[in-house]
Amino acid sequence: MSLLDNINNFYERLVLEAIDDSMQEGEDEEFLSDVMCVALNRLPPRYYRHKIDIMFYMADPELQEMREKVANVVAEAKTFVKSRGSH
Repeated sequence: MSLLDNINNFYERLVLEAIDDSMQEGEDEEFLSDVMCVALNRLPPRYYRHKIDIMFYMADPELQEMREKVANVVAEAKTFVKSRGSH
């Protein structure tokens, strides 16, 4: 077991949710993986050990603000990846 097995980035889950919510026909797994990488590189890390810890200490308005920010970053990442012409 590695120390990394105990650490998670909260934004990974939020980005995945935003991608699922905004998925369109023709967006394959390769494209969406690129989008996820671009989006995560544009967001600050928010690490936690236990999901209950971050959910307990985070206020609802803060979580909503994070979700809105993530939705915008995912939309920008999709545009960026499409502009690169690889998908």
